[in-house]
Amino acid sequence: MSLNKVENLLTELLARKLNETFNAQEPLFGLQGQLLESPKDEAFGDISTSVALKLAAILKRSPRDIAKEIVAWLYKEIAVSSLKTSIEKIDIAGAGFINFYLSKEYFYSLLKEAISSESPFMGQAKKDRRVLVEFVSANPTGPLSVAHGRQAAVGDALCNVLKYAGYELTREYYLNDEGNQINILGKSIALRLQELKGERIEFPEDHYQGEYIIDLAKELYQARDEGRGTRDEGPWTRDEERETRDDGRETIGERRWTIDDCRDYGVKRILEIIKKELEDFGVRFDAWYSQASLQKSGKIEETLALLRSKGFIYDQDSAVWFASTKFGDDKDRVVIKSDGSYTYLAPDIAYHQDKFRRGFDWLVNLWGPDHHGYIGRMKAAVEALGREKEALNVVIVQLATLYKDGKVVSMSTRRGEYVTLRQVIDEVGVDAGRFFFLMRRTDSHLDFDLELAKKQSSENPVYYIQYAHARIANILAHAGIAPAQIKNADMSLLKEKEELSLLKAIAHFESCLKIAEIQLDPYCVSTYLQALAESFHRFYDLHRVLVDDVPLKTARLSLILGCKTVIAAALKLLGVSAPEKM
Repeated sequence: MSLNKVENLLTELLARKLNETFNAQEPLFGLQGQLLESPKDEAFGDISTSVALKLAAILKRSPRDIAKEIVAWLYKEIAVSSLKTSIEKIDIAGAGFINFYLSKEYFYSLLKEAISSESPFMGQAKKDRRVLVEFVSANPTGPLSVAHGRQAAVGDALCNVLKYAGYELTREYYLNDEGNQINILGKSIALRLQELKGERIEFPEDHYQGEYIIDLAKELYQARDEGRGTRDEGPWTRDEERETRDDGRETIGERRWTIDDCRDYGVKRILEIIKKELEDFGVRFDAWYSQASLQKSGKIEETLALLRSKGFIYDQDSAVWFASTKFGDDKDRVVIKSDGSYTYLAPDIAYHQDKFRRGFDWLVNLWGPDHHGYIGRMKAAVEALGREKEALNVVIVQLATLYKDGKVVSMSTRRGEYVTLRQVIDEVGVDAGRFFFLMRRTDSHLDFDLELAKKQSSENPVYYIQYAHARIANILAHAGIAPAQIKNADMSLLKEKEELSLLKAIAHFESCLKIAEIQLDPYCVSTYLQALAESFHRFYDLHRVLVDDVPLKTARLSLILGCKTVIAAALKLLGVSAPEKM
């Protein structure tokens, strides 16, 4: 029986006790779903609940008296349930905390499960929801930044967790390849081209300033020079000019470039750069969805017409409005401005409608913190389209601050002076880059220490974890015990405190995955891995594995094999390698 199953059954029992004995209605009913927790100190059991303390304030009774009543009832119920071999004892601590202690035999069974597959505790049952996760979705106006790097690491790891849990899932990148910013990109490249032709220009502050714009202009300039003819005059046009030579033969002159050419070329090349950066970072998308193609498809007009037929679109002050306040938004939103152009919201509503029409019933979007105020209107749009509000989840990925030699690495997006994802990859590598991006809760600001990420010592958490995996691989390689024999070890020989602690740490991988799934945040996998590696190193420092006692040696080999298997599986979820040697 999985640890999650044990917790679910205990929760069901406690909920039944609340309802039947204490007639638990609101606010007691709100306690359900938050009944159990994992104690920080092993002395207080493997699972605990503070429900007696919460009830005491409402029922005006002693929390210990309530706890005694609950425990006595639980003992009777557990004795005739499937939990009877899993729970060893229940006690009451402090003011009224109820602590559950799981049996050694139960943890031995979980270890056997862990070493029986390369994907331990993977969700076996397929979920009945098709999920589309949209993340990164940076405009193709420049290389990916550190902020995009964190979104990529978080989004990819979250997708891995959800697939591990049994969801059918698609990764999608929404490509904003039209609009004002794309037009500014084309103008920026065109102006740099004029500079390369020797013209003096005033480069606008609101245009793209980075060196990559100059590089793109040079590529276009070189392409022109590699063409035929040497004319260098007038505005560059999309078509090749035909010229008549002195001998009367017609030739094709040089290619000239318009702003539209510059824009199209810039989008194409920057998209190539983005795809290569993501691929090198271990992130691959199943679909790239073009906003320009959405614009041409007629789906925006179709979606707005649908909302109008439902009474959620109206005209006012020469503009077209979405009545989002009907669904809890703080104010109605303009979808078509007075000049006839769409706001950002119009194509976004159509895009989400298209997601649903493609058969996805759960949409997960990862956005930057500057989009936090956008959540309400998109939730409103989803409801207006006839879906439950919960059909859309938005995960806000906070920004990251880079540190080097103890100092903040300054960045200025206006001047194009920002650290790119490529630079992070080159500086610290993919493994450290991905792991460090996941070392804090997604909704928390992240401090990324570049020097720490490069250290090959226990100070560096990713090195510490990978070293545990490599050390175990080395022990197993020199053990002289067949894998089949290790998997059939007598695990009851594992009795030492550090052995049992490692057993429990291995078992909690499943709970960690459940938390990541519920919270839509893979952060807990990184903290779990650090705790697991620490538990292994503590065990290894105090106990020899390759002892003369063959049955004990085999049992300990099974223990560290379970640890190695879980480390490898968890690192894979984060997109980090699990080396056999270091």
